[in-house]
Amino acid sequence: MWIRPIPQAVPLQTLQHQQCQCPIILRSPPNLRNNSNTVSGRAMEAVGCDSDGRGFNNAQEMWREQIGDEGDDSKKTEWYRQGVAYWEGVEASVDGVLGGFGQVNDADIKGSEAFLNTLLRERFGGRGKNQHLVALDCGSGIGRITKNLLIRYFKEVDLLEPVSHFLDAARESLSQEYFVASDVHKATNFYCASLQDFTPDAGRYNVIWVQWCIGHLTDDDFVSFFNRAKVGLKPGGFFVLKENIARNGFVLDKEDRSITRSDLYFKNLFQRCGLHLYKIKDQKGLPEELFAVKMYALTTEVPKKFHKTISKGQANRPGLIQ
Repeated sequence: MWIRPIPQAVPLQTLQHQQCQCPIILRSPPNLRNNSNTVSGRAMEAVGCDSDGRGFNNAQEMWREQIGDEGDDSKKTEWYRQGVAYWEGVEASVDGVLGGFGQVNDADIKGSEAFLNTLLRERFGGRGKNQHLVALDCGSGIGRITKNLLIRYFKEVDLLEPVSHFLDAARESLSQEYFVASDVHKATNFYCASLQDFTPDAGRYNVIWVQWCIGHLTDDDFVSFFNRAKVGLKPGGFFVLKENIARNGFVLDKEDRSITRSDLYFKNLFQRCGLHLYKIKDQKGLPEELFAVKMYALTTEVPKKFHKTISKGQANRPGLIQ
């Protein structure tokens, strides 16, 4: 899973003829427009397509084809094996892990840093400068996000990555003198494991950062991962999920065995996980040919609402929709 261009495998006319409303080409149908007040199971009924332009009536149909019926472990195992195998053939470089779009690294880090700064200030006060904050970098690859962002804000960062030569590159990069000189900010643990198999130590992390990797998980494993990962959060801790976003429904990438989900699809899964949306932000500054990217901050507790006194004159005025 990586920052990626919108596939253009099948002409729009063909998709219309097949009545496949591919989420990255056609406009969102009325019942799939984003509604911040309600998220229903309709997200799972949304049409989608694969990277060749073939349509699916809903996500269940796609998953049934890809991983079989419940209990068909061999087909599901093959889905994950092929996903890792794809990345095992990719160069351990910034350009490699970003799918040939290494030029977006700076914009990506800048957007993430602005989002993280806001969250740390609101959740921990003073951006947590006087606290021993610990983060987990999921799908860490070569340590790009840890090296350029997380290690500057957290006393310790653990890295989780299933591709061994990526993790070796991360270990080498983060063992350089700059990162160990003071022993104040350091990469501590390097876990060579997949998201669907990983369970964090209880109460270790203030932030669990998940970027451009969750698309490799099936819906059930998505929910299972976050339910296990909740245990790894300290009080007040939160998740950051940063991902490509399909316009509606989903897009299956047949090459690396991953799925790009829509915003509504994600919100449906968040509900299944028992997670609450604390804050959301669009990534800016990416080329137009790439999927849109959103950042979600997720908490295990219901976010506290900010209350302010409303004057009598203001009480009956219409409010702005946020």
